[in-house]
Amino acid sequence: MAGNAPPPADQGFRAAVLVEGLSDLAAIEALATGRGRDLAAEGTAVVSMGGAMSIAKYAEALGPHGLDLRLTGLCDANEAPFYVRGFARAEVRVPSLHVCVADLEDELLRALGADRAEEVITAAGEERRWRSFRNQPAQLGRPRHDQLRRFLGTASGRKIRYGTLLTEALEADRVPAPLTALLASL
Repeated sequence: MAGNAPPPADQGFRAAVLVEGLSDLAAIEALATGRGRDLAAEGTAVVSMGGAMSIAKYAEALGPHGLDLRLTGLCDANEAPFYVRGFARAEVRVPSLHVCVADLEDELLRALGADRAEEVITAAGEERRWRSFRNQPAQLGRPRHDQLRRFLGTASGRKIRYGTLLTEALEADRVPAPLTALLASL
């Protein structure tokens, strides 16, 4: 179940994963699919909230005072306090929270390594754009990891696209810990 709306009550969902944005949703769905899982068929909705500040609203609607779904979250380290407060405010009994060190893109890039990430960019047909981006004055001298992370956010929809592509490129033993733990908890 994708999107910025709570899952319908009549869909048979028992759980929901609350994520900040569509790139997180794309990565989770790509990982699940790659492992032969259909989260919606298993009764789990992955819900993009359009930002961490919406967590309390979604936890209220989907938690014990709403649809009474079991709630799980995936967020960036600096957004974790919002999730904790939002889950507490909604009186979520046993929330499960999976935290990325900086953000999910950082986790994926570290797991893949810069060389493999560049291969993904090339395969996606953006090698020229990547090269041009790296030669911009603001990027000169920056670590390649930081350049890659910034590149992912420079065009509309790119983070979403690469949420899927980078996740699909991961070797099974290289999946970042927050994603591995999240999928195992579902």
